This record gives sequence, C-alpha cells and structure tokens, in this order.
Amino acid sequence: MSGEIIRTRGLTKHYVLGAETVRAVRGVDVLIEPGEYVAIMGPSGSGKSTFMNMIGCLDTPTEGDYWLNGQLVSELSDDQLARVRNREIGFVFQTFNLLPRATALHNVELPLIYAGVGSRERKRRAAEKLELVGLADRMEHKPPEMSGGQRQRVAVARALVNEPALLLADEPTGNLDSVTSDEVMKQFDELNEAGQTIVVVTHEHDIAEHAKRQIHLKDGVIERDFLNQPVETPA
Repeated sequence: MSGEIIRTRGLTKHYVLGAETVRAVRGVDVLIEPGEYVAIMGPSGSGKSTFMNMIGCLDTPTEGDYWLNGQLVSELSDDQLARVRNREIGFVFQTFNLLPRATALHNVELPLIYAGVGSRERKRRAAEKLELVGLADRMEHKPPEMSGGQRQRVAVARALVNEPALLLADEPTGNLDSVTSDEVMKQFDELNEAGQTIVVVTHEHDIAEHAKRQIHLKDGVIERDFLNQPVETPA
C-alpha cells in the first residue's frame, strides 16, 4: 500500500437508532495519492461527515478496510487510533477549536506537547508554521485579539506542526465571510502546491472548486468522482 495516503475498500458505517438502522456509508472504495487535493461533497445526510470521521480516524467502520499512509487502521483500538491521528493527520475545523486564553504560538504547540517534543523544539516548529501561514507578527496574540481569518490560519498552522501525511479540513470556511474564505482557501492552494495532501469536506461548490478532484457522495455511496477542470486565467 506504499505510495498511497488513503485507500478504502468496502468502507461501511451503520448506526442503530432505536428500532432503525441508519446506513450512513455503504461500501465506499476510494484511493487518494500523495499530493492530491480532494473535496468531499454531498448534501446533508449524504454520508460525507461519517466518511470524514472514518478517514480522520475519529470513528471505526462497521465493515470494510481503511489504510492510512500504508497502515491498516480500520482494526485499531481507540488508543492506537489516537496515536495515528496525532502523527498522520492535521485537522482544521469550522469552529477553529483554539484555546482562547493561549497565544497563537502556544495553540500551535499543543500537538507537539502531546507528542512529547521538548519546549525549545516545540517553539521553533510552531513559530516556523505560523510564519508559513503569514502570522509571524501575531505569535503572541490570543484568539480574541485576532480576526476570523487569522484564527483559522492559526488552526492551519497547528494542523501542520506535526508534518502530517494528510491535512483534513471540515467546512474550513463555514464561519467566515466570502473575502476571508478566499484568503483561507488560497492558503490551502499554496500548501498543496508545496506538496501537502489535502482533503476538504464541504457542501459549498465554490470551495470545492479550489480542489483538483471532487468526490460527491449521495445516500452513503459515491455518486461522482472527477477531476476539476483548471481555471483559465485571461491573457
């Protein structure tokens, strides 16, 4: 399975709600290679959030197999999944999930604290990622002192600080206005150009257009999987 970031085979997730069985994801086969930029699309109830939780190692499948960066993770325990998440996946959420009383630098350091990295190295790597997202002058600011776009860029820096194989973004612009959304998506575009594998889960078509490939889910199965046509810029 080397040379692949994500491979799913027959990935299935069922939930039992009272007397009803909800078949959220029904046998999904997906292959995502290093350096790809993929948008997972679908309406409410399509299974995209459940699928995201499984590829993010936040949930385990009812049936099927999932390999992440060459490792079969669909059969791991919760503790093992937590270690894989911290090592292999950087998460960016709609709500930023930053500590309001901690500086931007400390927020970005957090995954390194959990990984047992020493203080000096943590600060160096966190500062490097904040510089990468254009926040070198905001390292000592706390989230309430920053704009929504700046807070989301802190979240992106935090997601990248462990050098993850996969950057997984769940509705990353959901709480942002259109101008700020464009700024954040340009950041993702630049990260992908530099080689970062990115999967964005979204219901917004203009956000999905930034990706190079779109996978549309409907009723728990893949409805369409296609490459975006490059946007031609006027001469």
